Amino acid sequence: MATTEKHILNRLYLVAGLMFIFAVAVAVQLLNIQIVDGEKYNQLAEERAYRNFTIPANRGNLYDTNGNLLATSIPKYDIRFDAVTVTDKNFEDNVVGLSRELAKMFGKSEGHWVQALRTARANKHRYFLIARNLGYSDYLKVKSFPMFNLGTYKGGMIMEQRTVREHPLGAMAARTVGYDRRDNQGYSTRVGLEGAFSPFLEGTDGHRLKQKIAKGQWKPISDNNEVEPKDGYDVISTIDVNIQDIAHHALLAQLEKYEADHGTVVVMETKTGEIKAISNLGRTAQGTYFEKLNYAVGETHEPGSTFKLMAMVVALEDKVIDTSTIVDTQGGIMTIRRNHVRDSKKGGYGEISAARAFEVSSNVGIVKLIYDNYKDKPQKFIDGLNRMNLNKELGISIKGEGKPYIPSPGDNTWSGLSLPWMAYGYGSVQITPLQTLTFYNAIANNGVMVKPRFIKEIREWDKVIVSNEMQVLNPAICSKETISKVKEMLKNVVVRGTAKSLYSPNFSMAGKTGTAQTEYWKEGWAANRQYISSFVGYFPAEDPKYTSIVIIHKPNNKIGIYGADVSGPVFKRIAQKIYTDTPVEDELESLEVENGLIKEDFEKFYTTAQKDKKLMPDVTGMPVMDAMSLLENMGLKVQIKGNGTVKNQSIAPGEKIKTNQKVDLSLS
Repeated sequence: MATTEKHILNRLYLVAGLMFIFAVAVAVQLLNIQIVDGEKYNQLAEERAYRNFTIPANRGNLYDTNGNLLATSIPKYDIRFDAVTVTDKNFEDNVVGLSRELAKMFGKSEGHWVQALRTARANKHRYFLIARNLGYSDYLKVKSFPMFNLGTYKGGMIMEQRTVREHPLGAMAARTVGYDRRDNQGYSTRVGLEGAFSPFLEGTDGHRLKQKIAKGQWKPISDNNEVEPKDGYDVISTIDVNIQDIAHHALLAQLEKYEADHGTVVVMETKTGEIKAISNLGRTAQGTYFEKLNYAVGETHEPGSTFKLMAMVVALEDKVIDTSTIVDTQGGIMTIRRNHVRDSKKGGYGEISAARAFEVSSNVGIVKLIYDNYKDKPQKFIDGLNRMNLNKELGISIKGEGKPYIPSPGDNTWSGLSLPWMAYGYGSVQITPLQTLTFYNAIANNGVMVKPRFIKEIREWDKVIVSNEMQVLNPAICSKETISKVKEMLKNVVVRGTAKSLYSPNFSMAGKTGTAQTEYWKEGWAANRQYISSFVGYFPAEDPKYTSIVIIHKPNNKIGIYGADVSGPVFKRIAQKIYTDTPVEDELESLEVENGLIKEDFEKFYTTAQKDKKLMPDVTGMPVMDAMSLLENMGLKVQIKGNGTVKNQSIAPGEKIKTNQKVDLSLS
């Protein structure tokens, strides 16, 4: 018995010991949590209950050159109601008044709102939605309503602000205006001006402390932010919305008329390189058009006949030809290594000058001029092209510029046909519309190649942060002599060449048409030929102010394909509208005209006026106005007969005169 009791007692001691050890362990752990890890767990608990939320800064505005908005940030507000935080007294005193104002502003009856607010309070709803997407003025109005005007805690109003980017122009210039979008992983997609100048536009984000409430929702702690956001800078672009509107709709109409795949138009200010308009429209499956891609900046292709200007400039600079050089167009067909170059005119143009070959866009004529003079030294021709920056990117601010390609001997793409094919814009030559435009603009600008500019300056309110000055890429792409010759040729293209259908006696234009085959390497091309129609030039022809390029891809070949018919009318419409809308500034000739007869009469008048005013002067032969001025200043009363100069005077020269004496003048 004693042994059994002893065993039981030992077990009790063991259990008691284990319980004591467990208690000590729990005490140690509690002590460790409170003293050692207490700060860590307190911080964790606080983070789960409170969190700093980012408040995105308002992006700066994007303006056109005249101060019209292209893109702006609009604040939008969501209003919610915390039905728990409001005291019974505040709720009952204000629920009817609040419901009445909500009914006036958002519709539904006063009774509906009373019932909805009471239900929210009964269900202890802390995040009841009142309204979404309010503008700032509407937000202020709601904030003044009964109950809500008591503030966040007493009135239970919760405001959440979002920023929405809006584009007043809508679809016009959408790809040029662009966007800056960020995905869930934090990667940004930056397009157009919005993307290129995002570091200036985006500003600095702020922070706001919120408390976690029921159902995983977060409520602002106070009306004030912890860190206020700083808005981005404003960017002033070179775009002119009036010219943009003209260009966009002229291109759209032509794309629809010719059922084309896509097209682009760019208008550049000649002296400065400022881009005044740029439109890029692509066709949808439904046959409508929208700003799909920035074709002007990013799409390279074989330019076709617009490249003939580059070829002619090289040949003229090297003095291997002159504009008067005679070339035989060989019946409209030239064969090189069993491949044929053909003119669009059957039978060709016979023997014509180099200038005329350019005006009528004779493929045979241009190819023959280049091939005959450079076939033994093709690198010299390539060097001439490269000297004019045709192998270099423009380095514009908008991302995605296409890389130009001018093939050279030794390249994988070079063959015995490369040189003649390059002469009229084929042979693997690749160039973007904007790069082509920049070259033509240099011709219009008397050889000075300026960098295309999309931005004038960056501002913080009225303070200029960055001024984007004009940049010269090449001060002289060729000699003044060559510039003068090709300008005359470009003018004659419109007057009597391939673009004569565009000629207007009311305003002058100069430029070059282009009709290039495209995708000719694809199987089945011969049955459904595809073309790129283009026109590039400047206006006025004599003193260019604007340079423009229009390129339309794959027009319906059953309707039309030629540059003068498809793309040219867009160019003409832009030029015509700008001429019409621009006030004519008449220059006044200098008033300091050195007319011998007038000067002699004045000197005679002045000399006579200095004589004794008591004697009658001889005013015969003087203009009547001079004579009257002289005599009236002497106190005489003058009567005249006739018109012109003084023939006879009633008082003889040298006679003494009296004040108010009458004198008659006979005029011839």
